[in-house]
Amino acid sequence: MSHWIAVSGLKAMSQSIAPLAVALLLVACTTTDEIIIDKKGVDMARYARDLAECRGYSAEVKTGEKTAKGAASGAVVGGLIGAVTGDAGTGAGVGAVSGGAKGASQGEHQKVQVVKRCLRGRGYRVLN
Repeated sequence: MSHWIAVSGLKAMSQSIAPLAVALLLVACTTTDEIIIDKKGVDMARYARDLAECRGYSAEVKTGEKTAKGAASGAVVGGLIGAVTGDAGTGAGVGAVSGGAKGASQGEHQKVQVVKRCLRGRGYRVLN
């Protein structure tokens, strides 16, 4: 009987965490497609090449590592908070999801910043 309770508890936890994970990951979505430049006097073929090269540099940002580290630290903090409130497992799960989403968001933000700096360095006027 206790095995069934543990399994149903895990199922309930995963069902409650899944919508939160989706929401957090959607919020974290920022891309280099959103970069706006002043196009006046810009050779768009050259800009396309420069943008591709700058995006290549942004690939060096270790988003996966940031996501994993965020998830691990979030699980620890969430587990501690959950232990105080009486449900360490759910707290750890929620903490892992939110920490992972935060890490992914930071990684994506850094990628956008790398591309913007690269484009500015090549003489483009980045407007956002």
